[in-house]
Amino acid sequence: MSRFTILLKSINDVKEFVRIVNEFSYDVDLSSGRYIVDAKSIMGIFSLDLAKPILVDVHDSDALDLKARLTEFMV
Repeated sequence: MSRFTILLKSINDVKEFVRIVNEFSYDVDLSSGRYIVDAKSIMGIFSLDLAKPILVDVHDSDALDLKARLTEFMV
């Protein structure tokens, strides 16, 4: 499992993030506080507090390809 933090500043950031994550077959979760949602669900992401950084959990042993695609969102 791989873990890193992102910040989604706008609606377009959320849409682009979901589009990128859906290109990969493995499971990805987002967590903010006590809430955990599927990163492939745009509705789930909008239920989180987007004003704060969000923790990303990638359920794959080697997620370097996904990390490389998401560098613009990382904090």
